[in-house]
Amino acid sequence: MTSPILSVRDLVKHFPITRGVLFRRTIGHVRAVDGVSLDLHPGETLGVVGESGCGKSTLAQVLMRLIPPTGGTATFEGEDLFAKKGAALTAWRRDMQIVLQDPYTSLNPRKTVGDIVGEPFDIHPEVAPKGDRQRRVQELLEVVGLNPEHIRRYPHQFSGGQRQRIGIARALALRPKVIVCDEPVSALDVSIQAQVLNLLGDLQREFGLAYLFIAHDLGVVRHLCDRVAVMYLGSIVESGSAEDIYRRASHPYTQALLSSVPVPDPSLRGRREAIRLSGDVPSPADPPSGCRFRTRCPKARPVCAEEPPALEVRAATDHPAACHFAEPPHLVRSE
Repeated sequence: MTSPILSVRDLVKHFPITRGVLFRRTIGHVRAVDGVSLDLHPGETLGVVGESGCGKSTLAQVLMRLIPPTGGTATFEGEDLFAKKGAALTAWRRDMQIVLQDPYTSLNPRKTVGDIVGEPFDIHPEVAPKGDRQRRVQELLEVVGLNPEHIRRYPHQFSGGQRQRIGIARALALRPKVIVCDEPVSALDVSIQAQVLNLLGDLQREFGLAYLFIAHDLGVVRHLCDRVAVMYLGSIVESGSAEDIYRRASHPYTQALLSSVPVPDPSLRGRREAIRLSGDVPSPADPPSGCRFRTRCPKARPVCAEEPPALEVRAATDHPAACHFAEPPHLVRSE
């Protein structure tokens, strides 16, 4: 396998909790991202999956340099990502773009589609000469399946799926190497989700893109991602190839997520037992000791409260999982 284009090690992002009006003092921290490590290789799709509030979007914002990290390192093509400033940071932004979650709020309602898609050319004029920008914008609209003659229309004149295509066209404008997709289909109808996911797959094959694909639904990323990392309360609890995760998930949290994915074939419904987790997700401001999932885990034992499990390959698994008792479903023993 080629060297990673994006490599993250022990990434941390904590938000301070303050008290007071005039003399604000820090009384704690929200541990939104707490020690995440991952690699993204050229041309592949890495899915980051977990329920709402687990830190996925915060991870995306840190990697896009929209908010600063608290700790950890990240390299892009071997260069320190967090050390880039000024002109070097501006130049790097050409190579890594983002598609945001909500197509209804991520587009400026006062600008035409032509202005929205062409705005990256204003920041990076070396990519497209001024006299050639309209043609480039029309080409981009055509690439994402929109009518190139609609460049003078406004966002409110398009459906949600069409707006998300506009966001994808904007992300493609600078010919990036990596696109961070921050839950790009969660606000869309199911039928439109499939169209957007198919579009992303086609664009990846055509332009050789690498995707960091963030989602809360394992069913959405199943056919798009090459590898999957499952997050819980700011940390990655299991990672592996898509086949590893979907066929041999070994962490109890991943197994619970998979059991909640709807089964489209009525004849197969009822054959898979739903795993119901007890309790609520703990606060990231006060995570449990030891394993963070232990308060909801059916396998929890005293050791889980004392020793945090490392994300590693264990005797019963063939891919990394952060669980002392990790076992794929066919090896799980009844107690």
